Amino acid sequence: MAWENVAASFERFCLTAGIATLAEMMEQDATKLCGARHERSGDRRGYRWGHAAGKLGFHGGKVAIERPRVRTRGGPEIALPSWEAAQAEDWLGRWAMNLMLINVSTRRFGRAVRLPEGDIAAAPGAGVSKSAVSRRFVALSAERMKAWMSADLSQLDLLAIQIDGMHISNELTLLAAIGIDGTGAKHPLGLLEGATESTAVVQALLDNLIERGLDPKPCRLFIVDGSKALIKAIRRTFGRHTPIQRCQLHKARNIVERLPKHLHASVRTALRQAWELDDAEKAERLLRNLARRLEQAAPGVSASILEGLDEMLTVIRLGLPSSLRRSLACTNIIENMMGTVRRVCRNVKRWRDASMALRWTAAAMQEAVKGFRRLKAYRQLPLLRTALAAHQSKHADHTVLEPDAVAA
Repeated sequence: MAWENVAASFERFCLTAGIATLAEMMEQDATKLCGARHERSGDRRGYRWGHAAGKLGFHGGKVAIERPRVRTRGGPEIALPSWEAAQAEDWLGRWAMNLMLINVSTRRFGRAVRLPEGDIAAAPGAGVSKSAVSRRFVALSAERMKAWMSADLSQLDLLAIQIDGMHISNELTLLAAIGIDGTGAKHPLGLLEGATESTAVVQALLDNLIERGLDPKPCRLFIVDGSKALIKAIRRTFGRHTPIQRCQLHKARNIVERLPKHLHASVRTALRQAWELDDAEKAERLLRNLARRLEQAAPGVSASILEGLDEMLTVIRLGLPSSLRRSLACTNIIENMMGTVRRVCRNVKRWRDASMALRWTAAAMQEAVKGFRRLKAYRQLPLLRTALAAHQSKHADHTVLEPDAVAA
């Protein structure tokens, strides 16, 4: 019978038990400071000063609680350690952050954290209103974004970096970077407002990564969507021989969408055959033949195939195995993360400014990390490391020999 009574109102039971436990802990703190009640002691640090009403976080909102007050002999109040510890945990902010990341709107927050038929009502001031939840989300997301955007990158053993733009609205685009380390783990690295077509914006993102500890000297593979501004800024920052792979999926989509429908299948087949070859020279010949075949039917598309041809075949030139090439020849990793960003942000109806977009996107990127898995071909990443070292050594030797060749 006793358990039936508890089960009928288990939420109230937990709250009552928790408040009673906290009240006992606060009373013990008061006893340490003031001694036992009615006890005369010359070495006590303070004396009791009645009780005060307070509020603590519970189920995403607040509940009222009374706490004892203690003052020193000189007058200032002494904080009770148990009360400070209970208030220090930002449960309310974490509840708000979590529910908004799983698409619970601020208007339905109260119903999500308190049962409509429950016996713990959300009284005025309980902290479950739309505005209170929004304020907590803004504060915590800004704090976490600041910590993430200033995190040290010097300990990350990054072999590849993907950079791409995310369209938040017609007027707002964000630029994001994600890295892949030697174990195949994926790390969101940075975020900046601006378009990928702006060299200044890309340069600002790269400068931020270097300031936070990313060493520009080791050779890394960069995977981009084909933006000329991206390629220009990467080569300026990391060296003109830095290996850059243009996303093959973006390229194929851009080519096929500009062709008549009856050419789609044959062009896709030719592109796939070229990218699956292990010989970069044969792949290049196949793509040049495809461009020649399209000169009459679609001259603009023919020129598009030849534009950026070297960057399309970078992973083949590095001599990587086919399974690793499939993982590194496209920006699927960052595209998947963008899918999480779109899901998290779908309740936002109006973007007020860039800072709001940055906060939401940074929170969504950190949410996406929870679902990250290692790169499928992570066991072959040592081959990428070897290929990058050989590429760097080869071009370092050429750089040393160039002045002599010019002088001769």
